Amino acid sequence: MGGDAVPNPEEPHMTAINAEDEVAGLCRDLIRIDSTNAGDNAGPGERAAAEYVAEKLAEVGLEPQILESDDRRANVVARIAGEDSSRDALLLHGHLDVVPFDAGDWTLHPLSGEIADGCVWGRGAVDMKDMDAMILAVVRQRLSEGRRPPRDVVLAFTADEEAGGTYGAQWLADKHRDLFDGCSEAIGEVGGFSVTIDERRRLYLIEAAEKGIAWMRLTATGRAGHGSMLNAENAVTELAEAVGRIGRHEWPLRMTRTVEVFLRETAGALGLELDLDDPERTVAELGPLARMIGATLRNTANPTMLEAGYKANVIPQTATAHVDGRFLPGYEEEFFATLDELLGPNVTREFVYHDIAVETGFEGPLVRAMADALLAEDPGALAVPYTLSGGTDLKAFSRLGMRGFGFAPLRLPADLDFSGMFHGIDERVPVDSLRFGVRVLDRFLDGC
Repeated sequence: MGGDAVPNPEEPHMTAINAEDEVAGLCRDLIRIDSTNAGDNAGPGERAAAEYVAEKLAEVGLEPQILESDDRRANVVARIAGEDSSRDALLLHGHLDVVPFDAGDWTLHPLSGEIADGCVWGRGAVDMKDMDAMILAVVRQRLSEGRRPPRDVVLAFTADEEAGGTYGAQWLADKHRDLFDGCSEAIGEVGGFSVTIDERRRLYLIEAAEKGIAWMRLTATGRAGHGSMLNAENAVTELAEAVGRIGRHEWPLRMTRTVEVFLRETAGALGLELDLDDPERTVAELGPLARMIGATLRNTANPTMLEAGYKANVIPQTATAHVDGRFLPGYEEEFFATLDELLGPNVTREFVYHDIAVETGFEGPLVRAMADALLAEDPGALAVPYTLSGGTDLKAFSRLGMRGFGFAPLRLPADLDFSGMFHGIDERVPVDSLRFGVRVLDRFLDGC
């Protein structure tokens, strides 16, 4: 793969770039490129966004590759040669797709990328074209100035993360693993954002673990018949009872190591006495963030879709439902054993999508580099690990032996419901937060 040569900023064609000045514009441009992913492989795809990213990287001397897994399902990969290429490489990854939206629900059109009230607005501003823009801005500035990172850095901008990565990270890990040779660590999304404790102190949540994913289709099979007759083998009844049992089940608390560290650090910062038998009391103090963190205290299974029948007076032979299951690291076996008990004998399950849980310790040089970079830009910063209730492309890259973290650093206003904007309406990111993020990432790359 090309890109090993770092441009010389003294050359006439190379003008020094200021990452802070251009990051909001990059984020705006990416948002304006429709890369909506509804999960059916029938949307606009990521090709236009990939071409934009590749052009911005090529402008500073890299030789990015655009790799299509299917028509318009495009990924971009490039490698930056470090000062010491004998060291293990670092992967910086971000996805180019976004979830669907209903524009009528938004204050500003979700593809406008408008900069208003100090924020960049639009679908992807939080998840995760903001991080894509920060990576681009930092890399462009560093290369325009001729600054190499201490070790090789691989950049990956992926397709299809919002539908499990089949056309993106999973495909790259299966078909193009050579592009990631030497990568032992990775940095991606959903981490590094601030939670305000008071005027002087902020927690920065760095993702060190992710729950596993089990999207399942449930099927009940019975005896078809006329709706006016007795039928003890009604598939709709069987399915409805199973769905009710699953939806009402109270999953027990399960304390993983990352969650325990998070709770201890957070309780200390809030001045609370932590009771590990009653962790919800500490989580409740986190405001809107409690929705995300609360889901990491236990396994979950939420019914999301139902389908049965075709006429009011016909009992159908089959009925189906979909369930979104998430299991904690170390508790996958327990999760499925419990779920099968809840299903009962007359309902079967099959995977729509299934992926692993991941977890890594919160220590070592890379963790120190993240914490130090945050502290240098925010003297009130305290970096703490947390578990993500969802999933990211890290799952695919972990299969290549990488230890990964969510680190898209943003210092946020205390009153901004940041976690609520993931897949929500009026998604937006403050321009000042983006500028903060590029400063932190630049320091991080110096220390990585």
